[in-house]
Amino acid sequence: MAALFARAAPRGLTKATGPLARSQFAARSSPLPLRRYLATPASEQPRLRLGSEAPNFAAKTTHGDIDFHKFIDGKWAILFSHPADFTPVCTTELGAFAKMKDEFEKRNVQMIGLSANDLGSHDRWIKDIDEISGSNLQFPIIADADRKVAWLYDMVDQQDLANIDQKGIAFTIRSVFVIDPNKKIRLTMMYPASTGRNTSEVLRVIDSLQTGDKKGITTPIDWQAGDDVIVPPTVSTADAKKKFGDVREVKPYLRFTNVGK
Repeated sequence: MAALFARAAPRGLTKATGPLARSQFAARSSPLPLRRYLATPASEQPRLRLGSEAPNFAAKTTHGDIDFHKFIDGKWAILFSHPADFTPVCTTELGAFAKMKDEFEKRNVQMIGLSANDLGSHDRWIKDIDEISGSNLQFPIIADADRKVAWLYDMVDQQDLANIDQKGIAFTIRSVFVIDPNKKIRLTMMYPASTGRNTSEVLRVIDSLQTGDKKGITTPIDWQAGDDVIVPPTVSTADAKKKFGDVREVKPYLRFTNVGK
């Protein structure tokens, strides 16, 4: 089970109202992780804002025990969660990400998945994923059966306390966290359990973030590596021409240039 370096409490769980939510909550009498977290002041949960440090944790994974900050180790990291093993959407997602391993490695990005089951289940599931997708899944998957990492990163679905499994723990949703080598959260995506992610979009935003860091630019709608980029408003046109060469001005506040791939 994952062990946290920071106590976590789900944001917003105390806001559920209505007879249905109250009755469902009161009906559960066993000592549950959900009750423990509800008793924890919400202010103790880390604020997962863009630019904040990714919370650290220790966990068991299919590659052994990890300390998350040590796992990052000066690289970019993608942490993405799954509701459960042996589920259809998750199976297609992990197979697709496994096939893109080389593309992410070119960008100095390492992936780590999370699913709300134990290691034995993960190992059996990986065999299915590789068989179905023709992949060779090599990145670690966190065993988060108690949802501790899911709570820490707020990877949960709040449906007036109705979306709770038989153990009384809220389901994990499909979250994506892009974390830079300085352990800062640079981008997040959250999907409901019913909607699969887009691997190409995850790769695209990595390209955008890394290009912006290296070149000091921003990227427009639907940008792909090699397309024109935007000169930030903080850079004058004169300075932009010195730095980038050709600059195309559409409006004083909208100027394009190209920095290659």
